[in-house]
Amino acid sequence: MPDTPAVLATPRSRVRVPLRFHDGYEVDAEAVTFHGLADGQEHVAVVLGEPGPVPLVRLHSECLTGDVFGSARCDCGPQLREAVERIAERGGVLLYLRQEGRGIGLYNKLDAYALQDEGLDTYEANAALGLPEDARDYTAAAQMLRALGIGELDLLSNNPDKAAQLRDLGVDVRDRVPTGVFTTAHNVRYLRAKVLQTQHTLPLAALTGLSAG
Repeated sequence: MPDTPAVLATPRSRVRVPLRFHDGYEVDAEAVTFHGLADGQEHVAVVLGEPGPVPLVRLHSECLTGDVFGSARCDCGPQLREAVERIAERGGVLLYLRQEGRGIGLYNKLDAYALQDEGLDTYEANAALGLPEDARDYTAAAQMLRALGIGELDLLSNNPDKAAQLRDLGVDVRDRVPTGVFTTAHNVRYLRAKVLQTQHTLPLAALTGLSAG
């Protein structure tokens, strides 16, 4: 499991960014970049609303296909849209982490999609490619939170591993707040695999009765 980061990250720049979503939702945010992140990636913190002593935080892994192109094979785009509004209402931070495909990269993720079309689930497909089921490490996320002065938070996530890693890294996760359930005929097998393989807190009963179209 991860250890508390030995190197401190520091804010590099802060810039106001007005966010506009396809459904008309608008909100002003502050994007923060950092020096000294452990993995050398260009992760960004998006500060929304007025964060209080225990802000609402989401660790959102980059998903080009879902976040940008609206792919129905995952729930990443709807989760991102929901998270921005919920965090803005309460006050907190969305960490946008450059960890495409649970850390395996865009090309590998698309290769895994092809294997899923042959019947493998998302975790089996990664394994068939000789890759970890989930390669994400949240050391840089813990560094970003410390650089922002956040030591205690409520985590907006269905993924127990995110909370466990943050706690191991010395971040006090007071509560884990589940996201909504965003099912399509194309992502239900993916969502069921997350529940069955990695204990995501999604209602299994809601993920039945749909099949890939």
